[in-house]
Amino acid sequence: MAILSIQSHVAYGHVGNTSAVFPMQRLGVEVWPIHTVQFSNHTGYGAWRGQVFDAGLIADCVAGIAERGVLGQCEAVLSGYMGSHDTGSAILDAVARVREANPRAIYACDPVIGDVGRGIFVRPGIPEFMRDRAVPAADLITPNQFELAWLAGREIATLADLRAALATLHAMGPKTVMVTSLMLDDTAADAVDLAVSHPGGLHRMRTPKLDCAVNGAGDCIAALFLVHCLRMEDPAAAMQRAGSAVHGLLTRTVAAGSREILTVAAQEEFVEPSRLFELESVA
Repeated sequence: MAILSIQSHVAYGHVGNTSAVFPMQRLGVEVWPIHTVQFSNHTGYGAWRGQVFDAGLIADCVAGIAERGVLGQCEAVLSGYMGSHDTGSAILDAVARVREANPRAIYACDPVIGDVGRGIFVRPGIPEFMRDRAVPAADLITPNQFELAWLAGREIATLADLRAALATLHAMGPKTVMVTSLMLDDTAADAVDLAVSHPGGLHRMRTPKLDCAVNGAGDCIAALFLVHCLRMEDPAAAMQRAGSAVHGLLTRTVAAGSREILTVAAQEEFVEPSRLFELESVA
């Protein structure tokens, strides 16, 4: 199995590809990373150094992989934060080229737009690009609750709201939608939910809420979910494995008092989560 992961990269810490690539490799997956930026650290620190790469780098790297005669081995393309419209277009061109080489390959898009409490934090035009081009091209998407609500054009407070929003997203194209950081009116104050909607139904998983403000957890769970979906062909079980692993990872991070997610130190969580949380069918 090979996955093409097109995301940002930081030298210090774990966000983007530095949060996604190693967990997939730890699960035994061959990963071909293409970096859209190379920064010293993530921008949450308020200061950083490095460069944003030209979007043409994506096409150039994909062409180079194709010249090795191996592009047909790629089973999925994974993307996250898109810093510009040009980068997004280049990612979709890469998806098309991979699908041409392997018609069974899927596109997994983490439609990074914003979050509750922060609102939209990407550049102008990116939310619309996600809604109008990236999401319709994707087979699998992993929005948080804020992003799902924005993409669906409706507030999400109840299970009925969630079902309606998911129906809107499925109509746009993706067959599988996993929603992270989900808080509905029946979610306990000390808990947080994950939900996945797929042809087999709608399932939810509840985990204890952690006081953890590190970056990169969304990149990690999207990567793990993709790998487990490819291997298990059961999105509910894939969410259970990915969500439980990331909860274990964050628990270790909180215990260590680390500002950066402990991707390396807690790597056993990716292979065997400390605790598997229960799934609930809400179809």
